[in-house]
Amino acid sequence: MPLWRAEIWPPDSFEAEALYLRPIDLMGGASGRAACKAGAAQSLAGGPLAFRNVELIARGAAGVCAWQASLREVREWAEERGGYAAKRIVQLESNLTNARSPFANISLDHPHLFGILNVTPDSFSDGGDYIDPDRAIAHGGFLTKEGAAIVDIGGESTRPGAEPVGVEEEIARVLPVIIEIASQGAIISIDTRHADVMAAALDAGARVLNDVTALTHESASLALATERRAPVVLMHKQGDPRTMQDAPDYDDVVLDIFDYLEARVTACEEAGIVRGNLCVDPGIGFGKTLGNNLEILGKLSLFQGLGTAVMVGVSRKSFLSHTHPGLKPKERLAASIAAGLGCLNQGVQFLRVHDIPESAQALRVWLALRNGENR
Repeated sequence: MPLWRAEIWPPDSFEAEALYLRPIDLMGGASGRAACKAGAAQSLAGGPLAFRNVELIARGAAGVCAWQASLREVREWAEERGGYAAKRIVQLESNLTNARSPFANISLDHPHLFGILNVTPDSFSDGGDYIDPDRAIAHGGFLTKEGAAIVDIGGESTRPGAEPVGVEEEIARVLPVIIEIASQGAIISIDTRHADVMAAALDAGARVLNDVTALTHESASLALATERRAPVVLMHKQGDPRTMQDAPDYDDVVLDIFDYLEARVTACEEAGIVRGNLCVDPGIGFGKTLGNNLEILGKLSLFQGLGTAVMVGVSRKSFLSHTHPGLKPKERLAASIAAGLGCLNQGVQFLRVHDIPESAQALRVWLALRNGENR
């Protein structure tokens, strides 16, 4: 695996096959607004954070090199170099600084919560808790009341080692819950990789598609999402749920995931889905080692270079117990919130969580600290 080598500015002899920009020196609140007004920083995707500098990352045959500089210095370097570099930096700068369009009619000027509702017997954390439709419907209403902007309903577990579920069974699990919760005015996301389930869920009142395979599991999925003009979450995973944790392997995990998601965003746009209807998710825990997960979380701001909303799901996941071995999923609330706040500090627009009341409290405090706001 190539190491990221920090180099002295400006880049000279390194031949890059691909370039990336990662916002660094992030800030918020009055200091961030003042720095933007003075031209010393740029707003990050129209959200509550700003960034002073960037890390220019170049990937080539020699490995991966990184340089830290101001956006202006990177822009001037790229203009002098011309060709791919000039075009790429213009694209990435635009993606980093342009405000995001509303996603599912939700303004992205501040972060929001996806509330997890698994109507499955075998999900890693809450399997069996809401397999009864009445309990699931009640919990969905609770999630909305307590601060979930979107309720994410899934009928097939994709935890490591999970066995696939038949489409008819998946539809039977989710439809009664979607119909009732949608009738209460909630925004529903359907967490599925099957086109037939997507179609049935949209017909029942769901508005968002959340696909762990980024619309690649079935050929009909991309066409369906395009035809129905549904907002879509495109997630990265490596391998099948049954085997994905056996031996995850990457050249550079962060850049490999960025490249994959960039290709999926391009494929969706070419099919006719507008970028404002897309959200990306790097897929923490889906074919990743502990080290992979920590590296992704440490460099999350890079994914704002895709020009879409970014969602991250860390809630209750096993990597959170590496400092306290033996913690069961429902005992990882504090760790989940700590990891989620780390994600917010890198500009993510959505956190996908199980524990909505506690996460909503943390989000409100984070916003107050960052922006002086009380939501």
